[in-house]
Amino acid sequence: MASSRTRAYDDTSATLADFYTSDATMQACLDRARVAAQTDLPILILGESGAGKTILARAIHNSSRRNKGPFVSFNAAALSDTLLDSQLFGHERGAFTGAHQRVKGKFELAHQGTLFLDEIADLSPTGQSKILRAVEYGEFERLGSDALQRADVRVISATHWAINGGGERRFRQDLFFRISGFTLTLPSLRERPRDLPVLLAAEIERAGQRQGKAIVGLNRAAANRLLAYAWPGNLRELSTVVHAAVALATGDVIGEEHLMLGTGVTETTTPAVPTTSNGNAKHRTLRDAMAKHILQVLEDVGGNKRRAARELGVSRATLDRKLREISKPA
Repeated sequence: MASSRTRAYDDTSATLADFYTSDATMQACLDRARVAAQTDLPILILGESGAGKTILARAIHNSSRRNKGPFVSFNAAALSDTLLDSQLFGHERGAFTGAHQRVKGKFELAHQGTLFLDEIADLSPTGQSKILRAVEYGEFERLGSDALQRADVRVISATHWAINGGGERRFRQDLFFRISGFTLTLPSLRERPRDLPVLLAAEIERAGQRQGKAIVGLNRAAANRLLAYAWPGNLRELSTVVHAAVALATGDVIGEEHLMLGTGVTETTTPAVPTTSNGNAKHRTLRDAMAKHILQVLEDVGGNKRRAARELGVSRATLDRKLREISKPA
């Protein structure tokens, strides 16, 4: 999601302490998330598809007092109202054709933990009304039963739509106000280009480890291409592109020919790379960008390597290794 220090896009054990960002908007989101994690208030996460809403929700859960309880994720998109009832609230044996046994729903499974309702704005009006009481009071009935069930659940919702209590998505105001105790807006990847070099480097390292390849980085053309790309699919797309590039690479360096970027997707016209006054690229390679970032963090902490390693989310030994690599000729 955010600039994760050492965590993969699909990691399930990250806490909010595991995330680092150089972007002010992303930092504000993380700061608010840390406050929200210490409460039991419902949370609404807004952000584009692939921006990391699920991993942020999971990190909030892992950072909360409910972290020993379950984290149950449910995607509300494209479900009929009957399926919604069965999935969220469970059903009794014989409730419908094929219901051969009692099944617990997501609310019940999330008891004493967190229920993550993804794409909640895609709920039908009927679905919204059904979920309101469960969210507000923790009460529901299994499909095929009139017996009232209760669950102690902290609800985190997310959507890529802009909903504001009855706007474009015709979202119920009462449900909107109930789920938005804390509203977190997750910026897109293209809105925080300063995080991109660190995210790319970390994902390349992870992809290399998973595929058993010793990838040292990108060549100049590949780095320029990736740093200039708009990333419409955000972190999900970045992870996919990097893992495919590592798979295609025949040596220890990823080249531009190994990049499978979205066909027909617009790229930014100006690379997200700092330039000098004469217009020449100041940091043309990922190695240069990483070196600048590490050295900047070291400067910010007064040269204290232990603090720098903590800020970067790596071990002291890893920091020393990176510094040795930086000192070597390119």
